[in-house]
Amino acid sequence: MFFSTAAVVATLASVAVAAPASPTATDPADVYAAQATALTQSPTSKVKGKAFDRYVSIWFENTDYDMAAADPNFKFFAEKGIILSNNIAVTHPSEPNYMAAVGGDYFGLDGDPFTQVPQNVSSVVDLLEDKGISWGLYQEDMPYTGYQGFDWVNQKTGQNDYVRKHNPEILYNSVVTSPERLANIKNTTMFFEDLKANKLPQWMFITPNMTSDGHDTSVTVAGVWLKQFLAPLLDDPNFMDNTLVLLTFDENETYSIQNRVFSVLLGDAVPKELVGTTDDNYYNHYSEISTVEANWDLHTLGRWDVGANVFSYVAAKTGDRLRKWSTTPPLNERYFNTSYPGIFNSKKWAPQPVPDCHSRRNGRTTLPAIKKTWEQEQDKNYYHGQLEIPDGANPPVYPYTY
Repeated sequence: MFFSTAAVVATLASVAVAAPASPTATDPADVYAAQATALTQSPTSKVKGKAFDRYVSIWFENTDYDMAAADPNFKFFAEKGIILSNNIAVTHPSEPNYMAAVGGDYFGLDGDPFTQVPQNVSSVVDLLEDKGISWGLYQEDMPYTGYQGFDWVNQKTGQNDYVRKHNPEILYNSVVTSPERLANIKNTTMFFEDLKANKLPQWMFITPNMTSDGHDTSVTVAGVWLKQFLAPLLDDPNFMDNTLVLLTFDENETYSIQNRVFSVLLGDAVPKELVGTTDDNYYNHYSEISTVEANWDLHTLGRWDVGANVFSYVAAKTGDRLRKWSTTPPLNERYFNTSYPGIFNSKKWAPQPVPDCHSRRNGRTTLPAIKKTWEQEQDKNYYHGQLEIPDGANPPVYPYTY
């Protein structure tokens, strides 16, 4: 099986410190006032990686694999890189997938509400900052840097085009309680300013708006946006700097089939001999974190990132072993369309799982700051066994060793 299920799950509810609640609706007057005073920064760094020196993740919405693969614009980029034919989302709907991709878990979330991940939960930015690697998120139609509101109406079109649920790091209280971190979460207009000034960070997460990502439109609209946005960047030296780009979708559209999402790796970091090929290893959204960890020899979060496969061409350079699904039911019978119980599950609550502070992956250990937060309580407050897991869902337990 891809993830170990023999583990201890612990809870530490007393440590979960919530950030001040943000409103689900924002007074436009307050937004306009904040636009003029929002702190914005563009940190840069030059930390060499084993397979790439810059990582860029661009996400689209709610499209079945075959439909995305058939779109001429997505096909255009697929021919320039590596198709990940078995990249599978972790659940439905959108928000838990975004949460998982940066934090290594979605804590049972089964909807798209206004969610605040507790202060004691770290994310990939903690790992990046530990090694001095710059990071940033660019969100189309986000009204100002660090905006925490539920959504925002595009003032030109009148459409509700920016949504909090597609902005993964804004979901984490460990991020939003830091003004310096909030200053790295910006509108895509700032992407082009940073590009021109050669001040792009080394790790980026880019989210098109609800029109451009296909959520409220179609994969055709999403493909046109992607072609216009990305094609010029492939020849821009300020962007292509041993850069790996992942194009992917948050989830598929049809809930009755496996939650497989069309995904492509491309960029000047992809070896020329792999351009136009297909990688059929099993990946999911946690593989984004594990790949970044392997590339820069980061610590881990001690969550699902520890067990997730590193993208194959990167693993060949880092020495990470690729794992195969080895238990029943076989992978093609696991749909990943259901969320497991957790602190954010609307139907079945379960305790907040403690990260595995003893995990080890190819020599990489859990981030010391995470151990400091959790390890003492993990030894005092735990229970053995597993929760009742719905069919097709991966359980909220973490492997101790790899």
